[in-house]
Amino acid sequence: MSLSNSQFSTLNFPLIPPGYKQTEVGVIPEDWVVAKIGDLIENQFIFGHLDGNHGELYPRSHEFKSYGVPYVGANDFEAGNVTFTRCKFLSDERASQFRKGVARDGDVLFAHNATVGPVALLKTAYPVVIISTTATYFRCNPAKLRNLYLKGALQAQHFVRQYQAVMAQSTRFQVPITAQRKLSLVIPPLPEQQAIATALSDVDALLAGLDQLITKKRDLKQAVMQQLLTGQTRLPGFCGDWEVKSLSKFCSMKSGAGITSANIDQFSKYPCYGGNGLRGYTTSFTHDGGYALVGRQGALCGNVYGAEGQFFASEHAIVVTASADVDIRWLTSVLGRMNLNQYSESSAQPGLSVSKILKLEIIAPPKKSEQTAIAQILTDMDAELSGLEQRRDKTHALKQAMMQELLTGRTRLVNG
Repeated sequence: MSLSNSQFSTLNFPLIPPGYKQTEVGVIPEDWVVAKIGDLIENQFIFGHLDGNHGELYPRSHEFKSYGVPYVGANDFEAGNVTFTRCKFLSDERASQFRKGVARDGDVLFAHNATVGPVALLKTAYPVVIISTTATYFRCNPAKLRNLYLKGALQAQHFVRQYQAVMAQSTRFQVPITAQRKLSLVIPPLPEQQAIATALSDVDALLAGLDQLITKKRDLKQAVMQQLLTGQTRLPGFCGDWEVKSLSKFCSMKSGAGITSANIDQFSKYPCYGGNGLRGYTTSFTHDGGYALVGRQGALCGNVYGAEGQFFASEHAIVVTASADVDIRWLTSVLGRMNLNQYSESSAQPGLSVSKILKLEIIAPPKKSEQTAIAQILTDMDAELSGLEQRRDKTHALKQAMMQELLTGRTRLVNG
């Protein structure tokens, strides 16, 4: 018995659009295929573990150099590429002992051990790059697979679900190379691979440009803070000598109130802040206005951030209340540059002493108006940074949506 399309719909069977087919990974275009990675690449290796006579054992710390042949791993992945600014190096002689794990320009790297999932394209003028045991390199068969398409496909939801399933069946937080070769990818024809790769690369370039701009703006802010918060540069219209005084002359400090996790949720009215920022929300507040909060305990004690409005400050935070003639935003910036963590006292858990912090000295403008002017400049710079970060996050979300559409064939860039 055959069923009409309307009867299929009544039975809640999804209809397959013309030009598409059902596969084990879902509905994909008819001219696309599902193939195992092992059938699409020329080489895939991490370095081996031969005996000392043949080399290829883990490099020892004393073997690393400040120049030579790069030795890179997952920690050297940055924005989808490999950065050589902080990687280790091996001598030519030591590098020559590696028979495997030797990558070259154009290979795609996949972090498979400890930190699993990040992907990077190796773009380099180095003739040889040694890959550490934290990563695998894939060398595409050019007749079947484009490297830039592979870079995107290794981040697709279909591939992520596969390696997460492998990890769930193992006690070790890694994806073995033998398992990687068996994982499947959705593969379009080469021209469409290239079109998809170009589209994703354009978004990657936009993201990289935003990241560079954010880094530049952050560095600029640090330089401006150094100049304005120390009096090295004075703003127009202000004069008078800056004075060195203890923090106790500018503010008071007191630990927040106790609260249990049972009283913190994600939907109540008032934000609840702890030693490292927002913990959640609660039904009451302890403070109303502008304050600086300092982490009081733990490894992150000394962390400084501002809080405004009605909020609950937990016992893990020190609440800084500015004196009437002090701008709290200026004081928050000053505290943030003081590296207060260095004053933590050793115990079962590191902690800050309020009485000790209040004795620390800072240099300050003679008038609150100059503090406010400095604070406004820094606030404006923070707002610009926040806007750029939001734009970057939205662009990243756009890329994720594009990948889901393009890497499944839902949206076609060439005629199927």
